[in-house]
Amino acid sequence: MADVRVTYDRQANAAYVYFTDPEAPVKVAHCYPCDPVAVDGMINLDFDDQGRLVGIEVLAASSKLPERLLDAAERLDMEQP
Repeated sequence: MADVRVTYDRQANAAYVYFTDPEAPVKVAHCYPCDPVAVDGMINLDFDDQGRLVGIEVLAASSKLPERLLDAAERLDMEQP
C-alpha cells in the first residue's frame, strides 16, 4: 500500500490527507465540497487539472476520522498531546 501523508491541526480541528508525493506538490485545480448536511460536517475533495483526486480536507476532524489516524498525523499546531 502506498504511503499517505496526513496532517492535523488540533487547534483548528482540521486534517488533510495527501495522495501526492510530498516532494512534488500538485496544484489544486478544483475543490468539490461535500454536502455538510449529508456528511454532518465539512469535507472538501481536491482535484488536479487532470481530474485526479490529490487530497481531502476534513474539518471537525476529531469527529470524522479515527483517533489513531489523528494521533499519528503530522502536527501543524504547536500544541503537543
